[in-house]
Amino acid sequence: MFSMSRDTRQTLWRLLGGVGFVLLTVCVNVANLLLAKGMTRQREIAVRRALGATRRTIFMQLLTESFLLAMAGGLLGIGLGYSMLGALLAAMPRFTLPWAADTRLSLPVLLFTLATTTLAGLFFGCVPAWFASQTNQGGALKSGAQVGLGVGRHRLQQILVIGELALALSIVAGAGLALHSFANLINVDMGVRADHVLTFYLSVPKRQEAEPVNIAAYYRQMLTGIQAVPGMSSASAQTGTPLFPPGMTPFAVAGESVPDSDSSKLPRAGFRAVTPDFFKTFGVRMMEGRAFTEQDSSSNVKVAVVNEEFVRRFLNGDPLRARVWLQQSAEEAPIPAAFTEWQIVGVSHDTLSKSMREHIPEIQIPFWQSPSSDPVIAVRTAGNPDSMIKSIGAAVHSVDSAAILARPRTMEEIRNQVLASDRFSMVLFVSFGAIALMLATLGVYGVVSFSVASRRSEFAVRMALGANRMNLVSLVVRQGLSLAVTGLTVGLGGAYLLNQGMRSALFGVGHIDFAVLGGVALLLLLAALLACVVPAGRAASVEPMQALRTE
Repeated sequence: MFSMSRDTRQTLWRLLGGVGFVLLTVCVNVANLLLAKGMTRQREIAVRRALGATRRTIFMQLLTESFLLAMAGGLLGIGLGYSMLGALLAAMPRFTLPWAADTRLSLPVLLFTLATTTLAGLFFGCVPAWFASQTNQGGALKSGAQVGLGVGRHRLQQILVIGELALALSIVAGAGLALHSFANLINVDMGVRADHVLTFYLSVPKRQEAEPVNIAAYYRQMLTGIQAVPGMSSASAQTGTPLFPPGMTPFAVAGESVPDSDSSKLPRAGFRAVTPDFFKTFGVRMMEGRAFTEQDSSSNVKVAVVNEEFVRRFLNGDPLRARVWLQQSAEEAPIPAAFTEWQIVGVSHDTLSKSMREHIPEIQIPFWQSPSSDPVIAVRTAGNPDSMIKSIGAAVHSVDSAAILARPRTMEEIRNQVLASDRFSMVLFVSFGAIALMLATLGVYGVVSFSVASRRSEFAVRMALGANRMNLVSLVVRQGLSLAVTGLTVGLGGAYLLNQGMRSALFGVGHIDFAVLGGVALLLLLAALLACVVPAGRAASVEPMQALRTE
């Protein structure tokens, strides 16, 4: 058995909901097309009725056609899914799914997919088949009769298109919200400068881990050697990397009671041990007080730097006069054991973590006062940090021939890794939105086009009575836009509910994102207008005498 994180489960549920919305939009579109197709087969169905076929027989025939269409679509979709699975898994960020998750196409999944598409085809094919089976036999067999459009069927087509547009607005709004959220994440103040920074680990020989004094001396020598590399601006060692959640430690503000053994009731804050150049290397600004210096060693007063979020949550008054109690490092971990007092000497700017969504209260202490045997090394370079990996590796080897430079990554790569899940979700939602927009455009086009084909005689009479071609174009366009406006009005409610449902996954987006909703509504209106262009041109090209001659 394996477990997923809460965020991963929510992301997968949202993506499954997006798939369901797209499937529903496809089904509505197919139902609309089947309804229009059934109307064009009125004469054929009337002939079958005249030859003895019952309405039940015709209904079952049309339903069987819908079933076969759904089966063919399901099989084709399974083939496409199989071919696209590799590309999807390659694009999916690492650790999105648990390591034990089976990502192969399994037989139960295939059967479920096929059953879903088949049932959807049958369900949405029932109404068109029923309407087609109710054909007026006498009227359809009249010589020269045009394809008619009953009031009930016409309204049903309009309702289907309105529902399709409402669904499309909800899906495209979701894509717009995901895109807006991702744009906010890219432009947010991370609290660090990601340019020209390279991070890596070192494999430290076991003999260096025996005493904190040896560890501190080892990394002092290592940082000195790395800083001597030409093109190096600064180098630092720290426990953890900014943008990733830090380790959490219990603490107490001096003056409060400190439990002797039970620390479970104490508040917790992020914890990092950093060398003095940490703030310069990552570009973390000091808001008050001072940063660490080389004089902040194990033989001097224990000092700490807290971030702005820590001050907001836990401190009142001047933070530089406050002191905190922390659990001192033990051999195996950077935090447990006895409580010791640390004097706050500075306040640093917040750095984001947890997918760049949260400000976590943090406490930094000097690395030389609490050294770790496995820190992250970070360097700021004047040029491209990737091009300096070999030079840095040579400097590391010159200090310790047994040390190996491991997992080199730039801060740009780390930022992209942190944003990978949001980027992946955004791309999928935008893809769903594009599909829904295309389907809605086709739905409007189909209804308006069929309406134009069935009203040729009406258009001919209008032109014979003095209407010009622009009047007919305006008439057809108004019909399409009226459907679009109604569908968008209905869809605004769904878009609002979707906004509320996605709020926990969005960043910097309010309860109602008027910019996204307005932009999406305008986009769908333009799509509906474009869908009316070709049918309107056909209506304007009707020749009155030729159309009336065939009536």
